[in-house]
Order: sequence, then C-alpha cells, then structure tokens
Amino acid sequence: MAIIYIDDKPHQADAKQNLLHACLSLGFNLPYFCWHPALGSVGACRQCAVKQFRTPDDKHGHLVMACMIPAVEGTRISIHDPEAVAFRAGIIEGMMQNHPHDCPVCDEGGECHLQDMTVMTGHNYRRYDFPKRTFRNQYLGPFVNHEMNRCIQCYRCVRFYREYAGGNDFNVFGIRNTAYFGRYQDGVLESEFAGNLDEVCPTGVFTDATHKHHYTRKWDLQFAPSVCVHCGLGCNISPGERYGTLRRIVNRYHGDINGYFLCDRGRHGSEFVNSDQRIRQARLRRNGQLQAVSKAEALEHIRQVLTSSSRVIGIGSPRASLEANFALRAAVGERNFFAGIFQRELRLLNRVLDVLRNGLAPAASLREMENSDAVLVLGEDVTNYAPRMALSLRQSVRQGPMAMADKLKIPHWLDHSVRELAQDSKGPLFIASIAATRLDDVASETYHAAPDELARLGFAVAHKLDDNAPAVSGLTLEQTALAERIAQALRSARQPLIVSGLSCHSTAVISAAANIAQALRRTGQPSRVTFTVPECNSVGLALLGGRPLEDAFAAVRNRAADTVIVLENDLYRRASVQDVDALLLGAKHVIVLDHLTNATSTKAELVLPAATFAESDGTLVNNEARAQRFFQTFVPQPDVQESWRWLRDAIIASGRQDFAAWENLDHVIASMAVEVPALAAASKAAPDATFRMSGAKVPRQPERYSGRTAMLANIDLSEPKPPDDPDSPLSFSMEGSPDQPPSPLIPFAWSPGWNSYQAWNKFQEEIAGPLRGGNPGVPLVEAAAQPQQEYVRDVPAPFQPGDGEWLIVPFYHIFGSEELSIHSHGVKQLSPGAYLAMNDKDAERARLRPEDRIEFTIAAISYQAALKVRADLPQGIAAIPAGIEPLQGIQLPDWSRIVRVA
Repeated sequence: MAIIYIDDKPHQADAKQNLLHACLSLGFNLPYFCWHPALGSVGACRQCAVKQFRTPDDKHGHLVMACMIPAVEGTRISIHDPEAVAFRAGIIEGMMQNHPHDCPVCDEGGECHLQDMTVMTGHNYRRYDFPKRTFRNQYLGPFVNHEMNRCIQCYRCVRFYREYAGGNDFNVFGIRNTAYFGRYQDGVLESEFAGNLDEVCPTGVFTDATHKHHYTRKWDLQFAPSVCVHCGLGCNISPGERYGTLRRIVNRYHGDINGYFLCDRGRHGSEFVNSDQRIRQARLRRNGQLQAVSKAEALEHIRQVLTSSSRVIGIGSPRASLEANFALRAAVGERNFFAGIFQRELRLLNRVLDVLRNGLAPAASLREMENSDAVLVLGEDVTNYAPRMALSLRQSVRQGPMAMADKLKIPHWLDHSVRELAQDSKGPLFIASIAATRLDDVASETYHAAPDELARLGFAVAHKLDDNAPAVSGLTLEQTALAERIAQALRSARQPLIVSGLSCHSTAVISAAANIAQALRRTGQPSRVTFTVPECNSVGLALLGGRPLEDAFAAVRNRAADTVIVLENDLYRRASVQDVDALLLGAKHVIVLDHLTNATSTKAELVLPAATFAESDGTLVNNEARAQRFFQTFVPQPDVQESWRWLRDAIIASGRQDFAAWENLDHVIASMAVEVPALAAASKAAPDATFRMSGAKVPRQPERYSGRTAMLANIDLSEPKPPDDPDSPLSFSMEGSPDQPPSPLIPFAWSPGWNSYQAWNKFQEEIAGPLRGGNPGVPLVEAAAQPQQEYVRDVPAPFQPGDGEWLIVPFYHIFGSEELSIHSHGVKQLSPGAYLAMNDKDAERARLRPEDRIEFTIAAISYQAALKVRADLPQGIAAIPAGIEPLQGIQLPDWSRIVRVA
C-alpha cells in the first residue's frame, strides 16, 4: 500500500492502481466516463481531471487525468482545486452541446451515468444555441435498442464489445470529426454478451430492448437480490417488478462470479415469468379435462389421494430450489425420492463432486479463471453451455502477455498501452471439443474429436505431466505432440486451469480432467479445476441425493408406486415419449407442481401453480458447490405459491402434523440441515428472516418509489398495507433501514449521487474487488486434507466410426437449449430449428446434401430433421441441437443410421 495525499489529507491506496481507482475506492466522488473497472484506462474523455502537485510546497501544480496516473507513494492531488473543477465542468459542457434534451423520454433517465456526472460537476445550463448533429439509428436485434444521438464518444461500447467480449461485427466508424458506433449495416448483434452494452454505455445510446416493451423507471421498480436460473454458474441478478410483472433483469455485482457482466440469456431469458403459458390456478382433471379449482379444492383432492395411497413417489428437479426438493423428499420419504435425472447424468454429477471433495485442485471461480495463465478446456463448448464462463476465459488469454507489460513496468490497468504492446499475443488456451466453438478465435490450438478421443487426449496430457499416470496407447504422432505442448504449457504456468464438464456426457472426459489435476499436484504445480453443469441446481440436487429417473419408471411399471408427484420437471425433455407416457398413464394419480404449462403438466390429474424464482425465496448451488440465496421480488397472484409451501400444505392436509412447524423458509432450511448434513452450511448463505438493521428490514423499493396509492386505485382508494414477508429480512416497500445491508441482501445498486450501475463502486471493499463483508454464498463441499493418490486408469479405446452408423451427440445452444428462457420472445427468435449436423465427407459418402430431410432412430424411436453439413465435425459423428423441439428426451450419445426421407 502507498500513502497518497488528496486535498492535503493522507490516505492509503493500492500502488498498483491508478488515482481514479484509488479515489473511488476511498469514497471520493470524481466524475469519469471512458474508464470502467473491468476495461481499464484509456484517457479518452478527460473527465477525471485533478490537480497534481510535485511537493507540499508546490502551489501551482498541473492538471492530470486521474485514470492515467499511478497511485504511487507520496502522490499529491487535489480534487477540489478550482482549476480542476472548472476543467471538469467544461468537459461536461462540451459533451452536452450535441446531447439531446430528451431525458424525460430516454430509457436511461433516472439511472444515467451522464446525468449523475453532470450534476456532480455542477453543469446546469446549456449555452450552445446552434444545430446539433444527428444520426440514423440501427436495428441491432431483439435485445439492444440503439439511439445514436445520445452518444458522447467515450468508446466504452466498442472497447467492451470488441476487446473484452471478442465480438467483431460492431465498431466505431469515423469521418472527419464525426464518430458512429454500431454495425456496418443493420442486423442482430452476434455477441452473446451484447446486452451488456445497456450497462456499459454511460448514456442512453444502448438500452434494453426487452424492457422497452413494458418500460418502468428504475425508481419505480421493486427489486430483490437473486440468482440466474438459466445455467449452473450462479450469476447474481437484480430482477425488477412493477404491477405484478417482471420488467427487467440487471446485473448484480458479484466479485467471484459474474463481476459486472451477464450473458444475454441470463439478462433477457426471464420473460417466462410473464408468459401466457404460466400456471396461475390449480387445475384438476374432471371428465377428461383440466379445470381451474380453488386452493382449498386442490388440497382436499390431495388429502383424498394421499390418505388412500401408501405407494407415493416424488420426482425432483435440478431447476427447483434446495428447499423445494427437500420438501418433496421429506413428504414421500428418502427411499421414495427420485432425482428427476437419469443415472448417466447423476453419475457424472457425483463424479464431479468426488473430484471437488478429493482436493486434487480447488474449484475455480469465474474471477479466478480470468487470472489463469494457461487453460485446457476438455470436452466443453463453454459459450453455449455455460456462457458467462466464456467471457472469463477470454480474459485469461491476456495473462501471459501481461508478463511483457510487467517487464516494461506498464501497469495492467493502462489498457491501451498493454494491448498495443501485446498486439496479437495470447496466453495458452487449448480447446479440445467435439466441434468448433465461439472461443476458438482466441485459442492457441484446437482439437475436434469424438468424446472418447477427447478423454484419451486428456489422459495423455496427464501422462506427459507424470509418468505414473496411465499411458495411452494408439495415439497418432499429432495427438502425442499436442499432448506434450499442452502439458508443457500447464507445467510452466503460474496458475493453470482445467475446464471440463457434463456436455459430452462422458465420465471418461471428467476422469481425464481429474487425472490432469492430480498430475499437476504431484509435480508440485498448484492448479485449479472447474466443471460445467447443465442446470441452476444440478449440484444441489446431487448433494441432496436421490434415485435416478429410470428407477421411478420401474417403480410405476412394477406396481411399486401408484401415485407420482412431479416437481418443476418436464419429463418429456428428459426421456422418450413412450417412457414418460408409460409412467404418467401407469400411475393412478399424477400431481405436478410447475410454473409453465408443458407436456408433463397437460397429462397430470392435478396441477399446482408453483412460484418462479421472482416470486419465491430459496437456495441454489452452483458449479463450484457454492450455495446462494435468491429472494422474492414480488408477491404473485393469490393461488401461486412456493413449491415447498404447496408440499407442506398438502402433507398437513393429509393428516401429518410434523410439517406444521414449517412456518417459513428458515424452518425448512433448519430441517434440511439436520436431515442432510451435506447441505447444513446452506443456512449461512444469507441472514435469516429475523435479521434487522437498527430494528428495520431492508427495503426492496428505492426511496423515490412512486404511485403506491394510485397504482391500486382501481381496487381500493385506500393504500393497502404492504405484504408481509415471513421468509426474509426484506420489506415490500421503500420503508426500512437506509444503511447498506450485508452483501446477500443488496437488492439494487444506488447511492446518493450515483443512480447508474456505477453505484456498485459504493458497495465494494475496493473498486472491482469483493463486496463489503464478502461476496455472497457459502461453499458446501470441503476438500479433503489428504487427496486421493490413485489415478483413474480406465482409458477408453480409440473411437472407431460405425459401419453405416453415426455416433449422435448433443449440441447445446445458448438460445434454445435451456427450458425456461425459450419462452422469452428474443431468445425464441434467435434459437435454431431442429437439424442434424454431420461432417461434409460423411455427407458426401452417404449422398446427402445440405437441407435434405433426414431420419435417424434412437431407442426404437424415429426422428426427422434438416441436414446441416459442418466440416469441423469429426467423421463418424453427427450432432443434434439439445432441447429443441421435437428433438427432446433423447438420451445421447447413441448410435444410429441416417437416411434421407423420400
């Protein structure tokens, strides 16, 4: 740490950072535009000017840009020097000359960084009285709205999009003294992270196009701290609600996971909460038709079913909370609880947990991934399976070139200089996947092969690192050389990282990744490992335990069960139509709890309306085994309630009073901690419902929240009492403690004078560091002190293409493969249709052409799709999009013939 002097007062600062970073970390208000905590400094806007003095006796000083000057020992600056104040005001005035006076109709109004900085500098009157420049706006797709007239040329957008996120279809175009930020022509932005432009832009040039359909000012939204439900990474979000409608999702800063950015599926995929497919009333089958019934009627029917049947089983879900799954297990008994996923996936998840428990290498957070200086991705298409992770891996390739900057004493935050020095140099990133991925453009080398060949490469790398690891026979010279290059890069790295996961559906691939981690450990090289998982609570479900889905099918088929309760799980997405039909038709009673009408709920005898993540509280466990709490954003319609509450009410109605003690979420969590010790630490994920700050709850609504009486005047002229919340220390009002809450309870970013997303500066221990009090979440898996010393030695045989058959594997798509986000209009617009992809040489031999209608058969069921030809697919491999209708419920990988449909 260094001592710097700000307006003649000493302060401690990080000498590795710049003065702007130091001032903001110390709580000073200093305006800026082009600088961003994740993007570094370029000194383009000149807004952060301060007066720097050489010595205590220097009375004149000189103006410098705080973002461009290191905070070294003895630095003396003044923020309030009259010359610096006047300079900053002049910069704002220049920016405002051409800026439109449209704040009242601008989507950014009230949360605009330009507004905040204008007020901060004291500029309040426009002297410029001449024509303003104007631009044509572009259509940029379903997620981003474009209003170029509001641009102040800070260059944040193009730096984020091209340099940070790796997009190449967006740029700055200039002629004379005019700069234009957009695409070369109208069209959908290709980056999976384009939605972040809404928060990166300090003005209203780029705004949320989905929010525009039901726009509400930030100060009129009710927020809650939450967790994204669209993959297994556990990114933190702040959902905003008005009039019982989820209006938007914004990034909620988390120093270890998502930082300042989300993927577009996480940001724009939650409109399923407002879908017309929502189940908002209980439905009971009468005369062959599902008919709406009251909650009392539904519970009475459940009472009759449960009291007349002793053979009840429950099917859980990896997209339901820990509490909901535990409630179902408690209701039906541990032996009668089924995990809702097949044995293959359950085995893979348990293998991942074994690796994490074993202590071979710590699980890497996304922040730690960014700091890795050599990475091997084994078997994963990260962008499509765990999108936000791909953004972190893009930053990891900069760690190697940073050594060049260190030698020349160029600070890492001096972004333009570091990039000029590095040019096209990148650190080692090896991607071994079935086919090309969106990260290949920054990879050192890529390798495309069948899952077993990917595993063999991984085992070979482990053997190159440690001769005691099993050798791999039958490798080609190219494979052997590649394994050597990967091993050398990992061996030479300061912080190597291995990335693997479940998308290949291969235990061998995960075991190979574990062997590499063990080999690095044996050679004395500390490494980290991370695994992708398919759904938001896949790891939590595996920790809870439960029998595989096949056993549930067998229980009904063998008459061991006659009543099935299905929790937030569309079984037709997981198993074949024949198998699920046999389950649902073979059971005497089928009760389904879910948010949306789906193929499973339409076959049920009774459907109960379950609350979504925005209408409930609960706990999810991410791929690191980090338990995080999400909180209810708004109270749903009267008959909609949390799944665990439905199960509690149902069991109490059947005569069991042991559930009567579950009066709130904390009681469920306490029971879970006793019954499932592996989940005991989940109780520490957030403060319990009794937590208060100065005797008050934490408000969900901003202090300027308006219209509380008028918005309900059609119901009652008297303002109703705010709803009670027995499950959390949050209030459904603007009333509550004005103090900064613990990090798991921060519903939105706001601080006096800071209305934009840059307000997160005020919640961090230091800029871009952890939140005050620590980042949310607690680990549920403790690594063993003495790791297992035995290598996995079951190396698969070389892959052999079939004789007239192809091994069909799943291809995941960021837009379309995930179950809930497909109900959002923008996501559906960008999702692919059904197809089967194969290698161009395979297609030529089979006399198939692109777009031919082809047919393939899996487990005696035939499917049809259009043919896509891809040269990057290995020969003998074909791929279909995961989760895309009608190609759902197919257990892959599997072999099949492929023929043209006449």
